[in-house]
Amino acid sequence: MFYKDEKLALFIDGSNLYAAARALNFDIDYKLLRHEFMRRGKMLRAFYYTALLDNEEYSPIRPLVDWLHYNGYSMVTKPAKEYTDSMGRRKVKGNMDIELAVDAMELAPHVDHIVLFSGDGDFRPLVESLQRQGVRVSVVSTIRSQPPMIADDLRRQADNFIELEELRDVIGRPPREPRDTRQYTDEDAPAEA
Repeated sequence: MFYKDEKLALFIDGSNLYAAARALNFDIDYKLLRHEFMRRGKMLRAFYYTALLDNEEYSPIRPLVDWLHYNGYSMVTKPAKEYTDSMGRRKVKGNMDIELAVDAMELAPHVDHIVLFSGDGDFRPLVESLQRQGVRVSVVSTIRSQPPMIADDLRRQADNFIELEELRDVIGRPPREPRDTRQYTDEDAPAEA
């Protein structure tokens, strides 16, 4: 439930939202997403968190990051770390959980409602702490994928769970062709573009 006069902020775990939308077979239109939540309340900020590979000439996420930065999103990025696993596969790691949690705690005194786009169960203590400060927290993810993309304890902790599949007609667009086929660690894939 949203109230028109409440101050709200969006916190988007980029790799997690990308994975959830991909599991539901659609892409997010970030312009529509921002407008949808501006319609629901007085949006103060929309943060987007992702790790970037600095050593590549072209990163598939770079155009998205640039577009978001110029279109009303506060971008929070850091360099991803690249390594080779025991099977010789190239992997990328770039967890942004701490950055998101710190920003949410700092903004909490200035908002009434935080919308967290992530299903990562590690955020349950953050949601609980925000609630103790009087902030309502909605979590956007999906239980309709196999397996579900949201941790059950995060969904239970949230004041409101928003099923991503139900936002498809409002913020979605058909998926484009597959882009990058490299192996990424579970929550750290930076290829949201």
